[in-house]
Amino acid sequence: MSSFDPTLGPKPTVVRRLEVITGFGGRRNWPPEVKGEIMLEALVPGVVISGVARRHGMRPQQLFGWLREARKESAEGVNFVPVVVEPGDEPPPVPAPKKRAKRTGDGAIEVDIDEVRVRIGRGAEARTVAAVIQALKAGR
Repeated sequence: MSSFDPTLGPKPTVVRRLEVITGFGGRRNWPPEVKGEIMLEALVPGVVISGVARRHGMRPQQLFGWLREARKESAEGVNFVPVVVEPGDEPPPVPAPKKRAKRTGDGAIEVDIDEVRVRIGRGAEARTVAAVIQALKAGR
């Protein structure tokens, strides 16, 4: 059995305040200078973009859209500058890479800390490995 009764009407409510919006609620036309200032304010590091939008009486989605369009337009106008290399001093020589130990393929772990190499074989207990690493760190 259903407890729904379509003959019962809703309870009357008292409206204390009623706001009537008149006129056309269309899009606002932002002057380019104002739009630019708002976008610059939103690009400050650490600023919450939603907060900037609300301070200016707009929805955050609109400001995010402006920023997205600005990034797209600036990316379309990117021009690369040619690189010119002038003859001059020779660059410093690149140091040779350090020689590595040969891999044996036995699953061992090698740890190099401050010119000290420790090789831990397969099957070592985790607490032993942790103790060795702690001892190496303490000796730095």
